[in-house]
Amino acid sequence: MTGKVLISQEQIQAKADEIGKQITEDYSKLDEPLLLVGILRGSVPWMADLMKRIDIEDMTIDFMACSSYGASTKTSGTVKIMKDIEEDVMGKNVLIVEDIIDSGITLNYLKGYLKNRGAASVKICALLDKPTGRQTDVQGDYVGFTVGDVFIVGYGLDYNQKYRQLPYISCLD
Repeated sequence: MTGKVLISQEQIQAKADEIGKQITEDYSKLDEPLLLVGILRGSVPWMADLMKRIDIEDMTIDFMACSSYGASTKTSGTVKIMKDIEEDVMGKNVLIVEDIIDSGITLNYLKGYLKNRGAASVKICALLDKPTGRQTDVQGDYVGFTVGDVFIVGYGLDYNQKYRQLPYISCLD
């Protein structure tokens, strides 16, 4: 085990059930298609669990790779897009799926970026929220858990590309 388990695999699965039902309820009322955009690499486990629980027929997925961190534990403040989405967002409801809202710099940038490309709406679904790290006023529309000012790893979150495979959320020792 790496560090202390802060959020267990069972807690994450229960939260995926809860949020998946809420997303289904909210988006099934709308006429526009739903596009889930996972932010690589950290969102992969969360998005995989979440999308299985969203019961919307007109839903597609895509991925973006972008960061304001690089190999550091502190944001650089500059967002770099390494892989853009392939799906056309015009007229679609876009739900950005992220592992953690920390500084908010990347998510704030992406919301504007996707809105400028014609998305009907852009919302954020994050497994974790770390409000103490916030440098913008971006908020999650669907948030699993709030965490304190510790460096989190596991369940997709990494330190220098390590520990993503842990089936729980832990803080790095």
